[in-house]
This record gives sequence, structure tokens and C-alpha cells, in this order.
Amino acid sequence: MSETVAVSALAPANDPSFENVWDEIVWRGLVHVSTDQEALRALLAGGPITYYCGFDPTAPSLHLGNLVQLLLLRRLQLAGHKPLGLVGGSTGLIGDPRPTAERTLNTKDTVAEWVGYLRAQVERFLSFEGDNAARMVNNLDWTAPLSAIDFLREIGKHYRVGTMLKKDAVSARLNSEAGISYTEFSYQILQGLDYLELYRQYDCVLQTGGSDQWGNLTSGTDLIHRVEGASVHAIGTPLITNSDGTKFGKSEGNAIWLDAAMCSPYRMYQFWLSTADADVVDRLKIFTFLTRAEIEEYAALVASEPFRRAAQKRLALEVTTFVHGADAAEAVIAASEALFGSGDPTVLDAQTLRSALEELPHAEVAPGTPVVQALVDTGLVASLSEARRAIAQGGVSLDGAKVEDEAATVAGTLPGGVSVLRRGKKTLAGLFVTGA
Repeated sequence: MSETVAVSALAPANDPSFENVWDEIVWRGLVHVSTDQEALRALLAGGPITYYCGFDPTAPSLHLGNLVQLLLLRRLQLAGHKPLGLVGGSTGLIGDPRPTAERTLNTKDTVAEWVGYLRAQVERFLSFEGDNAARMVNNLDWTAPLSAIDFLREIGKHYRVGTMLKKDAVSARLNSEAGISYTEFSYQILQGLDYLELYRQYDCVLQTGGSDQWGNLTSGTDLIHRVEGASVHAIGTPLITNSDGTKFGKSEGNAIWLDAAMCSPYRMYQFWLSTADADVVDRLKIFTFLTRAEIEEYAALVASEPFRRAAQKRLALEVTTFVHGADAAEAVIAASEALFGSGDPTVLDAQTLRSALEELPHAEVAPGTPVVQALVDTGLVASLSEARRAIAQGGVSLDGAKVEDEAATVAGTLPGGVSVLRRGKKTLAGLFVTGA
């Protein structure tokens, strides 16, 4: 298989080797828990259904955990079903219970601002054209007009406290030192109300979410059954973990956000590129639209030629393209080649180059700073004397040119006023030259 690959478009096809999208999402490992599986399989094989997933604005951006849901929404839409993307303008004001402690409530203005950010992000992953066009909804629209009395009379009466206490998220908090407030305890009722409202307005019969949200998902299915006498469905996707037990979705302790301003396309690409061999095939199944046959080819390459890292390169390309677009993906590949291969850094766009250098050891220096001092400032050497020895031994280069004079200085001649400092073959650092 060639490592030169075509870039996926926003609307790739589902794998044609599966007759039913249910079989495909099961094969991809996207179903950890669900309501009746045979009923779901028949439902997804029939005519178009309406389904939804909710995203709470607890931050100004979605992250890789949310990407699992966005991809599932997209896969079901490609199979002909109609997605509802819900951004929680009301549930975001409350916050679902975390396992350990109470959430800090954000202001109404902050939540409203973040609703706009998340709505724009969700919209990028769905199609709003055709017979199964997506629709965006905000649960504040039906909760804001509802009085506390009406909420308790019309919705609260259908909930039993004993059942609510058994939900995993609630029981975990009850057994912790933090306990749980009535506000967060009530979150499951609000999510159940969402499903009921979407069932009534749009005939929505399926909700998807993470398996850690299963108690909230079944809150809706149970409420609809009690109030409307109807059976609806839920799918809980698995929580993604790394084979070594570390938490997925973070790099050096920082979340991988979908907003380019919070996590650059270069950083996202490098995150996927560093995927372990033991994890990469599962990641290809969940996070790309490659077919089963293509993924099996990459699995064979992982087993026979792991040093090529062909699967990781394809994974990084596909996800970065899906999240940030083909142009951004091509730019970060060019940056990687320029820094670590034989590419030319002078032809890179300034923003991509700066983003790449921010992921390396780096320092801000003034124009004319001696290279020996820059080596120390970036941590490539421990002292000026060590810097001079490295230059004398021919092991230092600046912007691709060997540094032969220890009196050489930094100018920041690359796009965006930066320079690339290298010690040896593989140790790099970035220099951000002020006023260059």
C-alpha cells in the first residue's frame, strides 16, 4: 500500500461491505452498551429515523471525546438517517455530575457565548442539505419558558428518587466526600426532558452518547415510555482508553481540543502520529471512514513493518483533515517534513511554522542574539561553554545552515520572524525573534 493517499472529504461514504450501518458501528467498536440490539439493528436498516446527541457548553470548544459522537452522528447520517445536534444552553448552566466533585457554575453570558462556539463546531461535521438534512437545537428553548412548578408537576412526578440514586454518576458522588447538590442530582431529569421534547417535536427515537452518560441516556428512554407509552433507543459508545492504561485524548496533560486556536492542527497531527502500535488499528476503526479492507491492510503493515508507521500517518492525516480541512492537514505535513525531513521551511506559511515550533523546546530572543546564547535559552545545551564545543564540533545548524562561527547571531529570517535551531540530527528548538 502506498503511503501517498487521497484525503477524505467531509462526506465520505460508509463502508459498502456492510449491509446495515448497525453492523458497521458494532465492528468499529462504537457500541459499548445499548437498548435492545435486535430492535436497533432493524430500526437502522429501515427507513430514515431521527436521532440526536447532546453537547454541553462546559468549555469554549469540543474535544476528542466529543469527536467520537460527531463521527457517529455523521456515520448514521450517511446511512440516510436524520441527525439533531443539540447544544445544551440549559444543561450547560447546570453541568452533569462529575465522579469526584461539584462543577463550578459558569455565568449565563459565558454559557451563551460557548453555545455559539459549540454550535458552529458541530455544524462543520454534518450536512444540512438533502432529504436527511441535519438540524441544530438548543434545549434552553423549551426549558426557559418552563416554571419550576410546571417542571415538578409535568416532569418530576415521573421520576423515582430510588432509581435516580442508583445511577452510576450519582452513586459515585454520594459515596464521595463532596456529596452531590440537588442541582447536579437533577441533571438527569433535564436530559430526560430533552429526549421527550425531541420525541414530541421531531419523532426522535435514538439518542447517542458516551457510556459514562448511560444513566442520563436511559433517563430519557424511561421518561418517554412512562409519558408516551413508546419505546425509544439509546447507544452508549465506549470510553476510549490507551492500551497502556493512560488516558486518551490528552497530550502532555493538555486536552486535544477541536478549536484550532486552542490546539493547533500541527499539534493534533502529532498527537495522532504518536499513537502506539497496539492502539492504532482500533483508532482507525473509530476515527476514520476507511473501509474494513483498508484497515485490515494497515493492520498487516503494523504487524510486518511497524517502523514505517504507515497506519499512524494515515490516521493523523484522516483525522486532521476531518477536523481542520485538507489545506491545514497538508500544511502540517509540510511543516513536519521541513523540520524533521528534507523539506524547505522557507515555503511554509507563518502560522503553521509558529505552531510547529511551539511544540518544540523554544525561546523568545532579540534580533542579534548569539547562537551560543540561544542554545542555552532553548535548553539544547546546559552552558555557553557546551554551546561553543557543539559549534566547534560541527553539530549545530540554524535555519538549515551549519553554524561554523561561535560569534554567529540569530536573525529570524523564516516566515513569521522565527528560526529553527538544531543540535545534532534530531534535536530541534524554535526561536521566536522579537521585532524580526
